[in-house]
Amino acid sequence: MIDLSKLRKPDYTGSVQELYFSEEHPEWMVCKTMPGGSVFDVGTIFSIPNSDICRTALRHKIYSLLETPDEWENIYNHICRKYAQDKEFLAFLCEGLLEDFRVKGANTHHLGMIDRDTGELYGKTFPPHPSQYVLVKKYKIIKPFRVSYNNNHLWDYSEYYGADKFVIPLENIVRIGVTSGSSIYRKYMNMDDQERKNYLNELGLRQDLVPWTVFTNPIVDFTTKYEPEDRNLSLQEALHISGNNGEKLLDIIRMSILGAILVSEFFKKLGLFLWDLKWEIARDGDKLVFVDTIDTDSIRVTAKTNYRNKYYFVNFNKQSVRDYYKIMHSEWFEATRSAKASALKSGKSFLEHLQAGQAEGYYPGTPRVDQRFIDIQEDKFNTLIAYVYGQADLDSIIEKYNEIGQKEIRYYDSNGVLDEYGKLNGI
Repeated sequence: MIDLSKLRKPDYTGSVQELYFSEEHPEWMVCKTMPGGSVFDVGTIFSIPNSDICRTALRHKIYSLLETPDEWENIYNHICRKYAQDKEFLAFLCEGLLEDFRVKGANTHHLGMIDRDTGELYGKTFPPHPSQYVLVKKYKIIKPFRVSYNNNHLWDYSEYYGADKFVIPLENIVRIGVTSGSSIYRKYMNMDDQERKNYLNELGLRQDLVPWTVFTNPIVDFTTKYEPEDRNLSLQEALHISGNNGEKLLDIIRMSILGAILVSEFFKKLGLFLWDLKWEIARDGDKLVFVDTIDTDSIRVTAKTNYRNKYYFVNFNKQSVRDYYKIMHSEWFEATRSAKASALKSGKSFLEHLQAGQAEGYYPGTPRVDQRFIDIQEDKFNTLIAYVYGQADLDSIIEKYNEIGQKEIRYYDSNGVLDEYGKLNGI
């Protein structure tokens, strides 16, 4: 039982959650999801009512599924059918880890959701009074330190080698397809023909990157986790900084893809398509462990919506807010890109550059999100939580999602920027 009234000042405050450590149980920590949100690494700049409760419920639901052997048996049967013609990829997925998952479930740091009123911990079911608090196992955070030489900024990851019970310093991104907002697409568009060919080979793709297309097989790419700005990594760099050997990196890839397939099947029931998601994984002895939050901040799911005889993809995740800033406040969005480019050269945080530019007047101030748009996002969360709690059937959820999609597209149409929305999300 956790007495939530004793939680005072958080030991760590992030853009989307607060962490509370325990002196009595140093191996645990309480995570509190916040209603605020962050885009473009700017920090908390918007808030959506009820999103904290909904994102916590989704996190609790997905971790419960990850830990359930029967779910993995279903996933095993699914991938045997789906990839029956690709024996090599199927063998890669079924090797080792999946056999364990089918018997014991996947290893996660999630211990359960805390009842808001009683403090009782619920492992796989929902408490009578759901809350924005979960209890998890705590793993070490080891941050690399910077070395500078001739205006080159290097990161030393040597402390990871030989360490144990730590969060691996990689953002493990699984991509089932590519969208207009995918970072790999933006990177691809800035390459010449030979660079594109090499990049596709690195990703394991045999097709060009075209927005809103699905890959034959899911792929995994990596970025840094603890550097000031996310840095795209080659497979060789990912292996080097992970603190693991080659076989463990293959297990990280395998585990990330399997987890993504499970999450994809969950959203498929709701009529939503998962394009990509981000996992964080810890090492605990010989085990790999799913850790950190998994909710609409770290996944990209869409619904296909017909508006005035044209189809659009409507985002049911944080990408919808990213698109809002790109379309409705394009000057500010371009300022964040400029500040990030300056940060790469200086080695300073891009926020320092952005805030300095805003103070001096050559970058616009951070805009507020239109309340009408916030209301649409709140409706998305309320609809999702109704399903997660078992308060609504699938047919009514799918119908409601279509209604919300229409409402979001109409918002852009009423503001005279439907063409801009269509450039990002139109088919």
